[in-house]
Amino acid sequence: MELQINGGRRAVAAEWRDETLLHVLREHLGLVGSKFGCGVGLCGACTVMLDGVATRSCVLPVSAAVGRELTTIEGLAGADGALHPLQRQWLEHQVPQCGYCQAGQLMSAAALLQQNPRPDAAACEAAMSGNLCRCGTQQRIRAVLIKAMA
Repeated sequence: MELQINGGRRAVAAEWRDETLLHVLREHLGLVGSKFGCGVGLCGACTVMLDGVATRSCVLPVSAAVGRELTTIEGLAGADGALHPLQRQWLEHQVPQCGYCQAGQLMSAAALLQQNPRPDAAACEAAMSGNLCRCGTQQRIRAVLIKAMA
């Protein structure tokens, strides 16, 4: 089995096919940016993009990602190492506090802007509503998205 991850291909042992995508990414492939939060797809800490759509990797079997384009937080920056515009804005607005949810937040925001480069406030709220942040950085995230809409 093979996964298309962050522009490259990675082999995945056939016996892993029923494990969650999050577990395979973190434990078998060493891509630890996506975090385990709730384990039931509600908090968003594990969000990756699958074919450009924000997807909860903690509830998806790895076999469901075969033949699809997967982007993790590690692949959000350019191949040359240049940060994605959202990552630059995240730093400029000092969004992260503890940082645990930030990879999932960034992936949800990037998926939104990839699908809709000029979202309105309602679209931003809807796209980000499934990502929880206990530190309360939602206002700073909202500021980044508003700037992206400008």
